[in-house]
Amino acid sequence: MGWPLAVSAALFEQKPSALMRALAALAIGHFIAMTAILLPFSMMITLVEYEVEIRIGAGLLVIGLGLYLLINRRHPRFLARISPAKLGLWSFLAALAHGAGLMLVPIYLGICAVSELDTGHEAAFELMSLNVSIVFAVATAHTAAMMLAGGILAAGMYFWLGLKFLTKTWFNLDVVWALSLITVGSIAIWHALT
Repeated sequence: MGWPLAVSAALFEQKPSALMRALAALAIGHFIAMTAILLPFSMMITLVEYEVEIRIGAGLLVIGLGLYLLINRRHPRFLARISPAKLGLWSFLAALAHGAGLMLVPIYLGICAVSELDTGHEAAFELMSLNVSIVFAVATAHTAAMMLAGGILAAGMYFWLGLKFLTKTWFNLDVVWALSLITVGSIAIWHALT
């Protein structure tokens, strides 16, 4: 959801290269937020014993955040004007506040599910040694998808549609984001129980 800030940075500097720098800063902040949320889960030895319960809890937490965002629709206005130099920090904080990393936890825990054939110690060793690379793979895939979608929107707005179109047709994606959190949390709980 940072693509409007990338468009703003490009319009402010009047340079197409500013669009790419802004998108890169947003990607870096988003990636750091994903890994900051996912890394602690990759290092939890209790995951072996309580994997289903943790996945259900993470799913409920994601659903709760989605419900909160549906109920509380106010957005702080000071977050709308971010200088291009602070886009990485904004992206990090926005990803944490909107639950982007949290939304990936149930998916990540599902990827790292322990099969019934493993013994506890072998599974713990394997989880502790492999999950860090999976964290970076999940965060990279998520950030790449975010960059592709946001980059297409930002480039389309900057190069073809323009600021006038954006100001006349602006719509708020907060409800869509909140509903996506609720959907992902529900899917995660369903997968944990089945």
